[in-house]
Amino acid sequence: MRSWTAVAAAVGSFILSAPTVAAVPTVQTVLSPKFQPPPVFKNLNLVRTTNLDKGYVRETVNVVVQNVDQQPQSEYYLPFPADVFDHVGALEVRDKKAPDAGRFDVEAVKVGSSSSDVHYYVVNFPEPLAPKAEITLGISYSILSALTPRPAAIQQSDKQFLNYAFSAYAPSAYQTVTQKTKLKLPTTNVPEHTTTEGLKSGADPERQGTTYTYGPYDTAKVAPGTAYPVSVRYEFTKPVITASLLERDLEVSHWGGNLATEERYWLRNNGSRLENQFSRVEWTVSSFQQQPSSAIRELTFPLKPGSVDPYFTDDIGNVSTSRYRPGKPRRDALLELRPRFPIFGGWNYSFRIGWNNNLASFLRQGPAADTYVLKVPFLEGPKVPEGVQYDQVVVRVILPEGAHNVRYETLDQSTSNGLPSSHQIAAEVSPLKTYMDTLGRTVLTLTAEDLTDEARDSQLVVTYEYTLWDGLRKPATITAGLLATFIAAWAVGQIDVSIKKR
Repeated sequence: MRSWTAVAAAVGSFILSAPTVAAVPTVQTVLSPKFQPPPVFKNLNLVRTTNLDKGYVRETVNVVVQNVDQQPQSEYYLPFPADVFDHVGALEVRDKKAPDAGRFDVEAVKVGSSSSDVHYYVVNFPEPLAPKAEITLGISYSILSALTPRPAAIQQSDKQFLNYAFSAYAPSAYQTVTQKTKLKLPTTNVPEHTTTEGLKSGADPERQGTTYTYGPYDTAKVAPGTAYPVSVRYEFTKPVITASLLERDLEVSHWGGNLATEERYWLRNNGSRLENQFSRVEWTVSSFQQQPSSAIRELTFPLKPGSVDPYFTDDIGNVSTSRYRPGKPRRDALLELRPRFPIFGGWNYSFRIGWNNNLASFLRQGPAADTYVLKVPFLEGPKVPEGVQYDQVVVRVILPEGAHNVRYETLDQSTSNGLPSSHQIAAEVSPLKTYMDTLGRTVLTLTAEDLTDEARDSQLVVTYEYTLWDGLRKPATITAGLLATFIAAWAVGQIDVSIKKR
């Protein structure tokens, strides 16, 4: 764990000053339509692990990379199919043998052609890799909206099946000597999967419990970029929860000593649609028998210890089907809510929740005078076994009026924190005028795309300067305004407007 002093000292590379126009993260570089990564590396061994136990795809690739060029090299290209590229989230690359050294800088680039079937992420090594030297890369990322329900429509009580299509050969811009892919499924009920021919001796894939292994393959003579399409269809009788948008506000009040949090969700279920109309009677019976369903029944939100005054409303109004379990000093509180109706495949539901916390649990005085350090979760949200994927997340940290010199940092850990690299998070500082404000409150807005609930443990640190005068500006302005009003009223009262005889 990093101390508050260390956190405050580390926040310095992301300084935001003048307000800018809000923008979502964008690709920074466009490559030539004829671009091909230079063949300066060789993958000696590649192992890809694909986890399908949630409603989105999680992949981990461990690859031993060798520099086969005569010059030191520092740029390693990761290719993704064009239809997958825009749905890759939380890409992270580390040195597998030194994960504590931090993640490598990764930049998204596109090939400048509408007909291009592949785009790239460029991994920049901290130090160039010498000729014939080797490095073991640990690459992790999520792929959103990659699972397709098959069949697309089912009966209300039917089991749901998802289909995942991929390549038995892991995408690579470089020659790969040996490789294999492990699929980890949530169930043994797999009615369909592709069996390869001629790629290896023996059965392919090999099955062991809920794990299917494609390979190992000797691909030393296979050209980079070669694909071998395969697919697997498996039972997944759970909702595929997607938040098309999450707006998360954290409002800091120095005068009240309070941190007010509000989250607004636009949810949808990307699972199989209902073939017929919804039956309330059938739903009541299946709920009483506790049968599995592909609909969203309820959501559970763990809240930080000390959270109070929770509320839950949707577009119609207050929702009474919720329960709050207060936490203990070192145990999270739980907000359990049940939507107004079960959310089946293709259905949407929007709602908001909110709560308050003691600001002292999240705010510390910085090492410099009039400097404060705020440490809050970047993302909280529901915690459910099937997972949640977020198309877009907008986090607004609403600071007190007069706060300035705002800086932010997302804390890194030895394992993935579920967030993209810093330059893929769009940021702006702007004013927000609320009740009886003069200049308006300072708002730090961060926008990120393609996140998953793995980012629930990520931490956001915001530092800002807030002087005594900044804190007294509003009461001084209000006092001066009232005093001016009283003086004006007194002055008006002293004017003699009576009609006198001349």
